[in-house]
Amino acid sequence: MNSYRGPRTAVVVGAGVAGLTAAAALAGAGWQVEVAEIDSSRAASGWGLCLTGPALRALAGLGLVDDCLAAGYGMSVITHVDVDGEPAGETRLPRLAGARRPSMAGVARPVLHRVLCAEAERRGVVVRQGLTITAVDQEGELVRVRLSDGTVRRVALLVGADGIRSTTRSLLGLGASLDYHGQMVWRALVPRPRWATGIHQFAGEAGTVGLVPVSVGRAYVFLTENGVERSVLPEAELVPRLRRLLGAFPDRVAEIRSLVSASEWVVRRPVLTAFLEGAWSRGNGVVIGDAAHAPAPQMAGGAALAIEDGLVLAEELGRHRSVGAGIEAFVRRRGQRCRTLVETSVAIARLEQARRHREAYRLTDSGHRLMAGPA
Repeated sequence: MNSYRGPRTAVVVGAGVAGLTAAAALAGAGWQVEVAEIDSSRAASGWGLCLTGPALRALAGLGLVDDCLAAGYGMSVITHVDVDGEPAGETRLPRLAGARRPSMAGVARPVLHRVLCAEAERRGVVVRQGLTITAVDQEGELVRVRLSDGTVRRVALLVGADGIRSTTRSLLGLGASLDYHGQMVWRALVPRPRWATGIHQFAGEAGTVGLVPVSVGRAYVFLTENGVERSVLPEAELVPRLRRLLGAFPDRVAEIRSLVSASEWVVRRPVLTAFLEGAWSRGNGVVIGDAAHAPAPQMAGGAALAIEDGLVLAEELGRHRSVGAGIEAFVRRRGQRCRTLVETSVAIARLEQARRHREAYRLTDSGHRLMAGPA
């Protein structure tokens, strides 16, 4: 099949995991790419994330897997602990990035951002901070994109990678509902306990606690608070309330609780999901990552889907004679996989709320093995 021979120019909206991965993959395929990022700071904020096997496999396709492993903390086992503090089994994940590499890795979000941004710019991507898009129109074979500084770009491709509340999605006229699942998730960066050499997950009567190493010296704590309404707490209340919630858990969570007081960064966010049931594109504009499919955090698969999206989009555009055909092939290839992960993550959230933790562990395990399949 002949590949696309028209102008290879693109605007990517959003300099997160999905946007930078897509920008780097497109630039590696010969596209001239500009990234518009609404945040004026080049330093990404956040706690950390888990790069599961599919994420590491996709990063290997960009030549970045070893950089990310060096910057993070490699792991291969998820340890589950029941409500009474007794072991409830282990999940050993397949090594998708090669037998000599770990199954997954925890990494600080700012560190991953630096790795991805450096690679994108090395490939010639221009990243512009403090900008977003304000209007989109299809003009023949090109997309006319107006930026928030008043300038206009006419490009062959527009990629919306601007998150679950995507402006690009709205401007393209693509509807998506954000679903709240009765859970608030807490995260805090803490010193890594010496025993934490993999992910540990602790079941509780009213929630779930976990610990994910992100470097030799750091880890992030997550706590899922069940059966609560969406709300915003004053910053001064975050650490005391998180410590109170952690106090209801037995076993090693007591040590984790003692570390939270020293945390420099605690956040509390609603567990939201989204999935575009209809089109992911209009004309030569397409949305990827959380803008198209945002799972709940229980499967730790959002980053993997975002990274895969960027690579698959570049691959399909290289296989088809028009941008529109490449986008359609991308959506066909990604739709069922992304839907399955979102639905699985929601099912796990429901099991957690019903305190059916062992069933949630089994579903998590089967979800990871399903994700081990081709992107």
